[in-house]
Amino acid sequence: MDQIGGDGGKGGDIYFKVDPDSNTLIDFRYNKKFKAGNGENGSGSHCNGKYGEDLYINVPIGTVIKDSQTGKVVADLSKEGQVELVLKGGRGGKGNSHFATSTRQAPRFSQDGEKGEEKEIILELKLLADVGLLGFPNVGKSTFLSVTTDARPKIANYHFTTLEPNLGVVKTDFGDSFVIADIPGIIEGASQGIGLGIQFLRHVERTRLLLHVIDVSGLEGRNPVEDFYAINEELKKYSEKLSTRKQIIVANKIDVMQDDSGLKQLEKLAKEKNLELFKISAVTGEGIKELIDRVCEVLKTLPKEELIETEDRVLYTLEEKDDEWNIRKEKDEYIVEGKAIEKLMGRVNIQDNESMYYFQKCIRNMGIEQKLKEIGVKEGDTVRFLDFYFEWYN
Repeated sequence: MDQIGGDGGKGGDIYFKVDPDSNTLIDFRYNKKFKAGNGENGSGSHCNGKYGEDLYINVPIGTVIKDSQTGKVVADLSKEGQVELVLKGGRGGKGNSHFATSTRQAPRFSQDGEKGEEKEIILELKLLADVGLLGFPNVGKSTFLSVTTDARPKIANYHFTTLEPNLGVVKTDFGDSFVIADIPGIIEGASQGIGLGIQFLRHVERTRLLLHVIDVSGLEGRNPVEDFYAINEELKKYSEKLSTRKQIIVANKIDVMQDDSGLKQLEKLAKEKNLELFKISAVTGEGIKELIDRVCEVLKTLPKEELIETEDRVLYTLEEKDDEWNIRKEKDEYIVEGKAIEKLMGRVNIQDNESMYYFQKCIRNMGIEQKLKEIGVKEGDTVRFLDFYFEWYN
């Protein structure tokens, strides 16, 4: 006795999930291919197949997922506990009950499920910090971070820059706290990708407040005003929005100033630009408490905003377009192909007469029969549907 079979199970979905214990993307260097579970086949007596098991991929907070081909943002995981659906599993097949009629109670054909889909994505980890330290290499940013937080960056009199950003948490006497990032020293040309410049500028994007650390000691012959403009020009070239982010000028190394000419020029510029300026020594601690207290006050006035544009968010899914087909002639064969043909042949049993009647009805209703006649098919010609060969007859 023929049975009525149930539907096949849908394929598993792929999710990305924020993992509070994860800090890097290094695991993805060694494991680059991920697959959700397959749906199970349906069985007799209307028993549907089980859905495929969903796959959850853990990533650090601050991970941005992009389409490798278009560069569009797929998901921005910047919140604790955030879970994002990135790729939907394929639809399960339809059992023969969907094709039953009053005269055909148990058809011997069904519809195959959708094949799974592969997508290549890019994972990019961005820092999540409230405050970013800007400035040329060797202006004292790392020293400032080490004396205001528990961070322990490597500090030395290097003229090249730190290769990785350093994060630290500042805790005030009043119980307030905020995250501060020592952004690796930006050099002129960074916005055009010179050296690792572009990577460094990306780290600044999410900070709400910028502390622009400038060396006013005069020991290295630097001009504080020129340094200010050079760094801000790189910010503007990279992102107009970033260049308007609130800044506080931090005049560092006042304990070893040769003279105060550079500092006075910087104070004049700050007044003209309507920017706050704090004079500090990261080495002796002079002026640091006042600066930290002010940063706390300013942060309370600055909203936390989504700094990654996700209007073009993409969710990959298997589309169900049943009407896509085309015909091409290759030598003596007429080849009928397309998404609709794949689905049609997935529910046809060519060994069964009843199923073949259904097949002929479908190609007539879909307009395939008429199209073949229009392009010149003749009796005895070979017509191929995927890997199935038929001899045409009128």
